[in-house]
Amino acid sequence: MSGRALRAHTLIALVARLYLGGLFLVACWHKLQDPHAFAVDIATYQMLPLALVNPLAIVLPWVELLAGLMLVSGLRTRAASLLVAAMLAMFTAAITVAVARGLDVACGCFASQGAAEDPMSGRTIVRDAVWLLLALYVLCYDRRPLGLDRLLRPRSGG
Repeated sequence: MSGRALRAHTLIALVARLYLGGLFLVACWHKLQDPHAFAVDIATYQMLPLALVNPLAIVLPWVELLAGLMLVSGLRTRAASLLVAAMLAMFTAAITVAVARGLDVACGCFASQGAAEDPMSGRTIVRDAVWLLLALYVLCYDRRPLGLDRLLRPRSGG
């Protein structure tokens, strides 16, 4: 790969990383503010045993917050992008199953508004799949990220 192509990939990966980081910071906000409403959203998917709904509603927003902060700050970007990709794969699968089963549920992604205000559809699946591809792009191409990883990396003596 030429130097110019590598720089282009690095720039695109940086923009994708900042976008995804901001997206996850926005997504976690309402969940941290109202874990009960988020638990209801999770339960309506009818995919988890009820005993796991509340722990997931409490833990997942903090994982989203951590991953978002890591992406935005450029700290452990490969680990953060892998974590985000894993979450997006899980979200995409859950939404796909819910849509296929014809469930009338809210996504719960950015607000707990109810199915009427936050309907899921094939567009939701495509949106999350595109975000998953962006996370994988960051994982593959953000090799020398601008951010804390670069600042904290020991410099080789010369």
